[in-house]
Amino acid sequence: MSTGPTRTYFVKTYGCQMNVYDSERMGDALAGAGFGAADSPEDADLIILNTCHIREKAAQKVYSEIGRLAGIRRRRAEKGQKTLIGVAGCVAQAEGEEIIARAPAVDLVVGPQSFHRLPELVARAAGEPVVATDFPAEDKFNFLPAPSAKTIRARGVSAFVTVQEGCDKFCSFCVVPYTRGAESSRPVEKIVAEARRLVTAGVREITLLGQNVNAYHGQNAGGAPATLAELLGQLAQIDGLARLRYTTSHPRDMDDALIGAHRDIEQLMPYLHLPVQSGSDRVLKAMNRRHTRDFYLALIGRIRDARPDIALSGDFIVGFPGETDRDFAQTISLVSQIGYASAYSFKYSPRPGTPGAELAGQIDETLKADRLAELQAVIGKGRADFNRACHGQTLPVLFDRATKIAGKVSGRTPYNQTIIVTGGEDIRGEILPVALTMNGQNSLCGQIVVPQGARR
Repeated sequence: MSTGPTRTYFVKTYGCQMNVYDSERMGDALAGAGFGAADSPEDADLIILNTCHIREKAAQKVYSEIGRLAGIRRRRAEKGQKTLIGVAGCVAQAEGEEIIARAPAVDLVVGPQSFHRLPELVARAAGEPVVATDFPAEDKFNFLPAPSAKTIRARGVSAFVTVQEGCDKFCSFCVVPYTRGAESSRPVEKIVAEARRLVTAGVREITLLGQNVNAYHGQNAGGAPATLAELLGQLAQIDGLARLRYTTSHPRDMDDALIGAHRDIEQLMPYLHLPVQSGSDRVLKAMNRRHTRDFYLALIGRIRDARPDIALSGDFIVGFPGETDRDFAQTISLVSQIGYASAYSFKYSPRPGTPGAELAGQIDETLKADRLAELQAVIGKGRADFNRACHGQTLPVLFDRATKIAGKVSGRTPYNQTIIVTGGEDIRGEILPVALTMNGQNSLCGQIVVPQGARR
């Protein structure tokens, strides 16, 4: 380790928003043990890769990055500086000891349920490689120190809060039940307390996170399981918390109370990420999604009845084993029928240990790529259509960051669209009305229509 008064760490994050949150909490745990954040891996005594295992390419990137970090360690060693390399997250959980066998430069492997033990594990790793991928009985959130107000402010006016982890659905393509474990939910009281700390430090928007967030069932004040709708209602009572969002959801857990929350809770933004994965019932059954196309369409209808202006987002996998041209055409028609404001699409990637990897009818990579390109074109058209429908509207925009362009700031609409306007750092954290205009054929920009500094 370095000879200065403070040891330093650097975390590189791959994958989902929950990994972003986990990386921040790793930083909190390390800060409590005397570590300071470094600006780059070259300046860090401890380098951690917080990894994603959803797709094969993401896992491959990790090993490539480990090779690069080994070079950094050699150069630092020439200066008399010792460096530890750690792998955390879902690749760590899935591959465990194999990581150290394959990449001897790694000193520490820690799963997503054990990173609250980082200070202890780092101390041990200074002597010999350490692998910590158990699912401990204790709740890691009870052991993580709260970040300081200064740290919260530095992270921005929007924050993530994990409320639920794991998944019991066992979709045949997905590694989450194996890397994150069974569904578990944090108590309402603990989540509300964390949210209050964030808001007191200047956070204006909170996104609730979970691998299957609408299956939330944390204990309420009366000791009974609470729904996500109940949790949202509690959070909406926090003074100063202007916006609420949540992700990622499963259609089977979208109940009437949660649909009603979109109608009744002002702070809950009119934006919903609700993955469907395919428009074909045959493929959905093979994926073990536990819903049909008609079920999903009827659910979308109920949601739109409750909140007509809601913007929808989804996830799609193309090239699942056995997917025919007809199956794929049904996905294209579903996307066109719903009209997503945004969506994410991926080629199927067989993950070791999942049922999908053993299915017959694996699809050729070239055909997957062709289908993905076609789907993304349809998704792009839907996004452009949604943006054009917003042209001429005046929407409240939460300004959350400066841009690389002098005199320009960036914010987000209730529909999660990024808007860039002329303005200064002084409006960061403000919610101001912005008149939206088109910037080219697909994207939006805008102009503030009230004097700067007038908070809404």
